[in-house]
Amino acid sequence: MRQQRQMSIENRPLLEPNAAGIDVGAREMYVAVPPDRDEHPVRVFDTFTADLHELADWLAACGITTVAMESTGVYWIPIAEILEARGMRPCVVDARHMKNVPGRRTDWHECQWIQFLHSVGLLRPAFRPEAQVCALRAVMRHRGELVQMAGQHVQHMHKALTQMNLQIQHVISDMTGLTGLAIIDAILGGQRDPTELAKLRDPRIKARPEVIEKSLVGNWQPEHLFTLKQSRPLYAEYQQQLADCDAEIERLVGAFEPRVDPEVKPLPPDSKKKRNYAKQRKKRAKKQPPAPEFDLRTEVYKLFGVDVTQIPGLEFLALLLFSEVGRDMSRWKTAACFVSWLALCPDNDISGGRVLWQSA
Repeated sequence: MRQQRQMSIENRPLLEPNAAGIDVGAREMYVAVPPDRDEHPVRVFDTFTADLHELADWLAACGITTVAMESTGVYWIPIAEILEARGMRPCVVDARHMKNVPGRRTDWHECQWIQFLHSVGLLRPAFRPEAQVCALRAVMRHRGELVQMAGQHVQHMHKALTQMNLQIQHVISDMTGLTGLAIIDAILGGQRDPTELAKLRDPRIKARPEVIEKSLVGNWQPEHLFTLKQSRPLYAEYQQQLADCDAEIERLVGAFEPRVDPEVKPLPPDSKKKRNYAKQRKKRAKKQPPAPEFDLRTEVYKLFGVDVTQIPGLEFLALLLFSEVGRDMSRWKTAACFVSWLALCPDNDISGGRVLWQSA
């Protein structure tokens, strides 16, 4: 059965006669072209930039117009960008879509198998937005990682306070707010009197001063004060990096050509009646280093031409959606196809007319 299946695949007509295949690696690239294009249709190249350009030159000399490669980590990105600049169409595919056949277990044979599958049209390229969107996506993803790293240092501060039996993090809702950071800074400055520390309470804090004072009686262990001293400036550093990241995101978003001019076609009223992104930034600015004002709702309205923030669940995720898929929806035939690509469609498994399982 397997041999019959392999024979049926090998008898398929060529849909991409100018196709090449690359088995991507961290140190080497195994590249295969059609057997009639070169005396040695399989070559190995290092991953240094000069070698990648040599690889592209060889493919161009062989008349290659499209190249398939595995989406291995981020190792495929440099060669894909070089090929795009040379006018070739990179086809990045999921490695699971290129199941190997018996006898093709080495990189040398793998690149040939990729080239063949691509030439007969059996590989489906993964979605990759335009270069301008990819640049924004890289910064947005980096920002998400910065948020996670900053959160780790908040956890370290909570742990140090808990080990000293300071229960202030259970009295105020946010230790990274004005009151929480002011108390931590005072502790690191040498203040140990709970009465004096409680005086740093912001008037908007609902907890009573005597409760705050009671929560600030603990054991001032030097080793835990040391970890608190280490974590506090690291958290502040990440907040500064986030502010710089927001400024870079604002610059990248401003480089896109707007689809609508808010002065000609004003932004419709916010039917959700929620605080917009600019107000959220003003609120955060009190506890973070100054950052440029960035009205997310207006900028997203300019990018899409419609107020997508009114879609339930997209108020603060609209820019993230744009950075991942852009605004060219022509790659999906219908809205249903797009929702399916997002993995938001319910699915079920039916056998013999009986539903075995279903997902909501």
